[in-house]
Amino acid sequence: MRKEWTLFFTFLKIGAFTFGGGYAMIALLENEFVERKKWIKKDDFLNMVAIAESTPGPVAIKFVFLRLP
Repeated sequence: MRKEWTLFFTFLKIGAFTFGGGYAMIALLENEFVERKKWIKKDDFLNMVAIAESTPGPVAIKFVFLRLP
């Protein structure tokens, strides 16, 4: 499957079952990105969280833009 579709379905799965907005998703995103798919290291994830929280806008959307090459 293409990277874009994998990323889309990952966020769809997390977003469809998470209530409370982007901050409620952070633990699920960490589990999915760091533990299950091993896309990034934990330190890189924590840096992404810090950048995403320091800029205006929805947290979950900024994660996509920070990760895409």
